[in-house]
Amino acid sequence: MLFTARVPLSLRRIGIVAWLVISAGAAGAQSNPSRDITAADNHDFQQAMEWMDAGKVAAAEPVLRSLHQRHPQNYEVNESLGLLYAGDGRLTLATPLLSAAAREKPDSDVAHANLGTAYLKLGRTADAARELAIAARLNPANAATEEALGQAWMLLKEPAKAAPAFQAALRSDNSNPDLLYNTALALDDCGKAAEAEPLLARMPGVDSSAEAQSLYGDVDEQLARYEEAAKHYANAERLQPSEANLYALGTEFLRHWTFDPAVQEFTAGVRVFPQSQRMHLGLGVALYGAGKYDEAIPVFADLLAENPGNSMYAELLGRTCTVLTEGEQPKCAALIDYAQKHPKDAVLATYAATSILHQPADRTQLALARHLLETAIAASPNLPEAHFGMGLLLQTESQWPRSIPELRTAIRLRPTYASAHYRLALALSHTGHHEEANAEIALEQKYTQQEQAGVDARLKEVTTFLVKLQ
Repeated sequence: MLFTARVPLSLRRIGIVAWLVISAGAAGAQSNPSRDITAADNHDFQQAMEWMDAGKVAAAEPVLRSLHQRHPQNYEVNESLGLLYAGDGRLTLATPLLSAAAREKPDSDVAHANLGTAYLKLGRTADAARELAIAARLNPANAATEEALGQAWMLLKEPAKAAPAFQAALRSDNSNPDLLYNTALALDDCGKAAEAEPLLARMPGVDSSAEAQSLYGDVDEQLARYEEAAKHYANAERLQPSEANLYALGTEFLRHWTFDPAVQEFTAGVRVFPQSQRMHLGLGVALYGAGKYDEAIPVFADLLAENPGNSMYAELLGRTCTVLTEGEQPKCAALIDYAQKHPKDAVLATYAATSILHQPADRTQLALARHLLETAIAASPNLPEAHFGMGLLLQTESQWPRSIPELRTAIRLRPTYASAHYRLALALSHTGHHEEANAEIALEQKYTQQEQAGVDARLKEVTTFLVKLQ
C-alpha cells in the first residue's frame, strides 16, 4: 500500500491529473513554433496540431518527428512531440523531448509541469517533485500542477510538503472529493488531525468511501475520539471487507485493550485471510490480552514454525507458555527447539526452561531445563529471570536452601521482582526463617502491581508494533 495505511484516491487516477497538465501544454504549443522556421514547416506544424486536437495522433506523429529532425532545439516542436509520446504512453521517448523543452523555456510553468508529470508516471519521483515545484512556483494557480506535486511529495514520504500543495489545489476546486481526501491524508500524516477532520466532514461521498472512513478513523484516533474512531473503522470494513480494513478495526480494539472484540475481529480475519501473518499475530496478541493463554499458544507456535528465526514470535510464545500454569501444552516445545538453536538468546532460553517447569516434568526434562538456565546465565549473568528460573528449578527438586542464593541474586538485579520475593519467602519458610519469610511476602504484595504494569507495558509495545503494520 502507498503512503500510510491507504491508497490516496487521486493516485488511482493519476493519468487524469497528468492529462490535464499535458493538455494545457498542447494548447500553448499551437502558436508559431519560432521566427526562424520556414513558412512550409510552420504550415506543417499547425497541421500536426490540428490533427492532435482531432485525435489523429498517427497522422501528426511523422510530421512532428520530421520537424524535430530539422529543428532539434525548437521548444514548440519538442514540447508537442513529447506530449504526443506522453499521451500515447511512450514516456521513455517523451521525457528527453520534454526535458529539452523545459531547458529551452525555463520560465514556462507548463513545460516544467509536463516534464514533472512524465517523471511521476515513470516512477522518477524525486525528479518529478523538482520539476513540479518549479512549475508551481512559476504558476501557483495551476491546480493540476499543485495536485501532482502533492502526490509526488506523498510518494517521497514528505506529507508536510504535500499538504500545502494539496491545499493550493483545493483552493481552485474546493469540493473535489479526491483533493479533500488527499489533503486530509497529508495533514493527518504530519500530525494535524484537527485540520484534517473538517475536510473529511465536507467530503462528498465520505460515508460511502471505505478509504475515507478508514482515514476518518485515524483522525478520530489522533483526536482521542475513540468511540467515533471504532465506528469509522467498522464502516470501512463494512464497505470494503478487505484484509487492511479488517486488520485496522482489530488493532483499534487492541489499542484500547478491548480484547474480546479484538479476538472476534481477528478470528474472522484469520478465517477470511488465512495467509495474512499479521492477522494471525493480531489474533495471538488479542487472545493473550484476554487471558486466553491456551488458545494463544498454538497461534504463536504456528507463526514461529513458519518463521523459525523470528525472535518476536519466539518471545510471545515464551511469555505465553510461562504464564500458563495448568495443563500440558505440546506447542510450547517449539520454544525449546528455538532456544536450543539460539544458545546466545538468554531470554528465550529462560522462557523455554520456565515453560518446562510450569508443566509436569520428568528427570530428563528437568535436566534440559537446567541446561537451558545454565546457558542463559552464562550468556547473560545479570538477567534476573534466569536466576529466578534456576531458583524455581531447585525448588521443584525440593532443594530449598540452594534456591535462596539464586532468588536473592534475582532480587538484587531487580528489587521489584514480585515473583522472586514470593519464591524466596517459600524457601525461607521451608528453612525455618519465618520472620524473614513474612517480610518477603509483604514485598511480594507491594510489587505485584508494579510487575503487572511491566507486563502491560510490553503488551502495549506489541500493540504499537501491530498498529505500525497497517
